[in-house]
Amino acid sequence: MTAPATPVAADRPPVRAARGGAVHGTPRRRGGRATPWIYLAPALVVLGGLLVYPVYQLGLISFLEYTQAQVSGGEPTTFQGLGNYATLFRDEEFWRVLLATLLFAAACVLGTLAVGCALAVLLTRVRALPRLALMLAGLGAWATPAVTGSTVWLLLFDADFGPVNRVLGLGDHSWTYGRYSAFLFVLLEVVWCSFPFVMVTVYAGIRAVPAEVLEAAALDGASPWRVWRSVLAPMLRPILVVVTIQSVIWDFKVFTQIYVMTGGGGIAGQNLVLNVYAYQKAFASSQYSLGAAIGVVMLLILLAVTLVYLRLLRRQGEEL
Repeated sequence: MTAPATPVAADRPPVRAARGGAVHGTPRRRGGRATPWIYLAPALVVLGGLLVYPVYQLGLISFLEYTQAQVSGGEPTTFQGLGNYATLFRDEEFWRVLLATLLFAAACVLGTLAVGCALAVLLTRVRALPRLALMLAGLGAWATPAVTGSTVWLLLFDADFGPVNRVLGLGDHSWTYGRYSAFLFVLLEVVWCSFPFVMVTVYAGIRAVPAEVLEAAALDGASPWRVWRSVLAPMLRPILVVVTIQSVIWDFKVFTQIYVMTGGGGIAGQNLVLNVYAYQKAFASSQYSLGAAIGVVMLLILLAVTLVYLRLLRRQGEEL
């Protein structure tokens, strides 16, 4: 007597998949979509308290008449709508300061990226001891507070006792007297305290590149510049995007270096940038609503620059 034949897998009815990818007959995981948000909730609460609420208050004050009279309670606060922005945009000094800020920030970003990337490549070509010394020196510059670094640079470039003028044979030349020399003076300090972030980040990215790729480029006779331009830069593009956006944000809102090294904006305000200009409007002139309006304009410019930059990279097919 023969045993009954076992049905083959082909004779079985197909297993039907339920919605959401779950197989029919298996219990669906409840709350799966909410789980990531539960983990992110503490960080979102902190960001909401430290970022969203201050930005809301900044935008609110920019629509009000908020001067020393309203702060002290002598006059009621009134709603101005876009009046503060209209006053700001009619001010010729605002447009002059905005143009100077854009040019100064662009020069700082380019200088920081150039120095940081060059030293990152240099770190891969030197021995352990020089590499350690360069890393420690860079991290020391990065860890120096902005006020301290600015004061040290003022001493180094002092017209009477600074060693830089003596070495260069410039006599009693004052770096903060002329508009362009003062901007260059501050730019050098900003690059000095900013390049270590780019250097360390790009160096970490270079170390992650397979050695076989660099060896193949060297065997093909590529120069160091060609290796960087054709091999390293495309592979490090996501990292370069991060350091570029970070540098744009930092350099566009430079305050301490300008305020300390040029004495609050230079002679007759010739070295003002938007952050110092907003400080003068808000605290020196007690026009807090105008200072808030400048802050909102800066926020919108930074958001626009970041979004446009990311959009251009997306069009090029880069994954961020």
